[in-house]
Amino acid sequence: MTTKNVIKVLIADDHAIVREGLKQILADTKDIIVAGHAENGNEAIKLSREGACDVLLLDISMPDRSGIEVLKQVKKETPSIAILMLSMHREDQYAIRSLKAGASGYLNKQSAPAELVNAIRQVASGRKYISAALAQELANQINDNHEAPLHETLSDREYQTLTMIASGKTVSDIAAELVLSVKTISMYRSRLLQKMKLRHNAELTHYAIKNHLVD
Repeated sequence: MTTKNVIKVLIADDHAIVREGLKQILADTKDIIVAGHAENGNEAIKLSREGACDVLLLDISMPDRSGIEVLKQVKKETPSIAILMLSMHREDQYAIRSLKAGASGYLNKQSAPAELVNAIRQVASGRKYISAALAQELANQINDNHEAPLHETLSDREYQTLTMIASGKTVSDIAAELVLSVKTISMYRSRLLQKMKLRHNAELTHYAIKNHLVD
């Protein structure tokens, strides 16, 4: 195995245990090495600029910036890097948004180690990666021939605000977690309620539960 053929991976996740677990999985492969790690979105962007990796494993829930934001920034600055999004969320919640934003693939963190390795190899070769379950979901959506649900009209920030409110967080909680002002989060809330023709948080939460947007 020559150095040229080795896939260099950057791991971006704010949980140390997750990072170490991913490192351990990849340590058993001969053609993949971990070139570095980032604990937040800004670190991931900085390391990506330095060109130290072929594939970025990016957690969709970062403490400083959303994974989707980081994804868009990295693809804008370093389009050659393949980005594989990792998440605890169900695939039908964020996968399509991630792929539309430029991700090469989307993988649930509960996937088997072998699937992770296969996904890294696939996106490193220039191909897209989606699981069999997501492929089936996409096929079902095509065959259903119905209008897109209202939540798909939301921006990434509006959608994130929706899921966080539906999870029981207040506007102040969300503002603190996303490092944004309460006024900004309130604006996102107002926009999403208007777009989805909802009146208040109770209706929003009911919609999110009904459409399986929150666990």
